[in-house]
Formats: sequence, structure tokens, C-alpha cells
Amino acid sequence: MARRKKEPKSVHREKIASAASVLFMERGIAATSMDDIAKAAGYSKATLYVYFENKEEIVGILVLDSMKKLYYYIASALEQQQTTKEQYNFICRGLVQYQEEFPFYFKMVLDKINIDFERRVYLPEEKETYQIGEEINEKIKEFLISGIDKGDLRSDLKIVPTIFVFWGMLSGLIQLAENKEEYIKKAMGLSKVKFLEHGFHMLYCSIADSGE
Repeated sequence: MARRKKEPKSVHREKIASAASVLFMERGIAATSMDDIAKAAGYSKATLYVYFENKEEIVGILVLDSMKKLYYYIASALEQQQTTKEQYNFICRGLVQYQEEFPFYFKMVLDKINIDFERRVYLPEEKETYQIGEEINEKIKEFLISGIDKGDLRSDLKIVPTIFVFWGMLSGLIQLAENKEEYIKKAMGLSKVKFLEHGFHMLYCSIADSGE
């Protein structure tokens, strides 16, 4: 135990969160107890509570970390000095990469995220997750406006609704491809990758300028 005391608090929190992440994906959050997490991480339950107040805080940390990765994927896609269509393709690939790396949290961030920080008690991670989500939306807004200015995207797009439709359609397509991979292969003769490429292209056509 003496060696642990010399390590920064962040090291212990990361180790605990990593163990919890594995259990959450295997069993689900509800079926995983703090006792389970303590044993998997190699800590006593009492020690676990030194680093995390409760299971919700651990979940908050994990969702936040995954959102930071998603922001990185989106920002990196838009930093590419390419055409609007190529940037779009990079965004799609980033979302697929995010889903493959964080399948459990991909579903969670598409679910309800707390936006009420005035009338209820909240974890710091919840507010930071919300803020990162807003930063991601701002990146998509910049992408859409840039595409419109270049004449690549439809000029009649309503930016904010389009952002939400954009997320809903892309994330839904990615989740569908994941859940129905075998059916898609059997019924359509398409791999998941080819199916997604086809779907992404169809979605792009819905926002592209008709003259393209």
C-alpha cells in the first residue's frame, strides 16, 4: 500500500475507471456494484471511496473521456485541407472509429445528456461533457457554413436543426450497421464498411447542393 500512496491520485482514478469500464461493458452499469469494481481494480471498497464518491461519478468520468476522443476525431477531420465532401468522409470515419473504440459510450452519449445546471445537483463531469458536446456542435456548424459558402452544400440548410438531424442520421446508421451486420451481409451481400459507405453517400447527397 505504501507504493500506492506515492502515486498521484489521477493514477488510481484511471486504474479504477479502466476496471469499471470493462465491467460495465460486460455486465452493464446496473449489474455492476462498487464491490465488483474494487475487486477488479485491486482495491478495498473503502479505498475505492477515497477516489470516487459513487458509481455515477465513475460513469461520468468514462463518458467524459470518450467525448474528448470524439471531439478529437471531429476536430482532426475538419483540420484536413480537403474538399467539403472529403471533410465529410473524414467526419464519418471518425464517428465509426469512435463507435468501434467506445461502443458502450457511443450509445450513452446519444441518450439523454444533462443540460440543467441551475435547478439540480450535478457532477462536474456532466457539465464538462455538455460543454464538449457544444464544442463538437460548433465544429459541425463551421463545417456546414463553410460548405455553404463554397457552394458545395445547399444554401437553404437551417444550421441548428441540420446539426441534430446530421447526428441522428449518422449515428443511427452506424448503430444499425453494428447491430445488423450479419443481416446486411446475408440480405444485401454488403460488408459493414460498404453498407456504411453507401449510407454516408446518400446522407451527403441530402445536404449537397444540387448542382454538385
